[in-house]
Amino acid sequence: MLNTASLSLDQAPPISIPFRFFLTAPLFGLVAGLLLLVYGPTLFLTRWAPMTLGLTHLITLGMLAMVMCGALLQMLPVLAGSPVPAVVMVGRLCHLLITVGAGLLVSSFITGSGIANALSLSLLGAGVFLFFIAVAVALLRVKQVTHTVTAMRLAVIAFLFTLVLGLLLGSGVLSKVGFGHIAPLVDVHLGWGVLGWIGLLLIGISYQVVPMFQVTPEYPMLMRRFLAPVLFMALVVWTLLMLAAIFSLIGDFIPTLWMFLVLPGFMLYAVVTLRLQQQRKRRIPDITMKFWRIGMFSILFSSAVWIIGNVSTVVANSPQYHLLLGVGLIAGAGVSVVNGMLYKIVPFLSWFHLQNRQLSLMCMTVQVPNMKEFISDKAARYQYNVYVASLFLLFAAVTKPEWFAHMAGLVFLLSNIMLFRNLVIAMSRYYTTNQALLSYAVDSDK
Repeated sequence: MLNTASLSLDQAPPISIPFRFFLTAPLFGLVAGLLLLVYGPTLFLTRWAPMTLGLTHLITLGMLAMVMCGALLQMLPVLAGSPVPAVVMVGRLCHLLITVGAGLLVSSFITGSGIANALSLSLLGAGVFLFFIAVAVALLRVKQVTHTVTAMRLAVIAFLFTLVLGLLLGSGVLSKVGFGHIAPLVDVHLGWGVLGWIGLLLIGISYQVVPMFQVTPEYPMLMRRFLAPVLFMALVVWTLLMLAAIFSLIGDFIPTLWMFLVLPGFMLYAVVTLRLQQQRKRRIPDITMKFWRIGMFSILFSSAVWIIGNVSTVVANSPQYHLLLGVGLIAGAGVSVVNGMLYKIVPFLSWFHLQNRQLSLMCMTVQVPNMKEFISDKAARYQYNVYVASLFLLFAAVTKPEWFAHMAGLVFLLSNIMLFRNLVIAMSRYYTTNQALLSYAVDSDK
């Protein structure tokens, strides 16, 4: 059974705020699948191709960041007891700005439109900065600073770093330094986005949701206390070393050597999470756990690929090397964990909000669906199988794009259609039950 005694919805935002973020994510995934389906092999030529950059941002900004933003707006008041100020206005405005900004950014990559690029940077800058300010205020107001809160604080700072560097790269301000220097800066931008923002936030959220939803033991105390701060500081040092290498103050190999010290932290997180899942008290198969397991194995796989690429010049000079890393980290680790989170967070929030309303109204005539009834195991399992197939096809497309790229796009498209449908059904059941409870309240007042 879930332990909800320490959770509070007193200051939580209306459920429509996180729901809009969660529903938007698979729509961006759908567009990503459509892009793969139409353009296929051309997206696997090089990571620098404009369409490939567009595809990358469809998933990182449109899917991963979207879900993380929605989850953070909901979890801060529920888990940390600190509401985001003006959360309804902030949630609606940030969602609109980030959604339109991400769409325009992808459009600018594909079409080369300078107007779309300028508009996208303005909207994304405004949306992410507003999100940062609002969430930072909430995080600073937290009275009991847990390890999850610490990781959230560091992740939000990483999000700001990612934004600032992305704006500088996208605006062309840094173009004067030449491509040889731009490439390392893009790596820093990607590092702060994937390892900093998404990685640190995932680690912090895991401390709460893995034991709660997957019924596992707690993460080790030393890990909860030190992992996120150490990784954050390691990324800061890595960034300084990268800048020093760009200006020829140190050798290019030094930042790479330093990253050999950073990666084991993420590998440790993946191994410990897998170990905790083996020790779970509930032995019934669970789709969320399967999604997380793929995510953890993808982290280990991507780490191994990076290590091989940095000890073998043959692998490092292959165009497939960075593409394989991208598929492993973004489509493997990121998308799988986000899918797993949605299949627990959406039913849980729906059930928890409705249960609280039912108890406050003392209405036992309206039955609140249990978590399994919001999204059936069968529907989730079908989508999981399709997602796994799409991931294998994406890996295959890295080596044989002319054979597998179009098929990978079709299956990834189908996976996101199924995810969107499952989320819509869950939210529809929430609103139907909520309307019945509201009708009961009105009838009781008569």
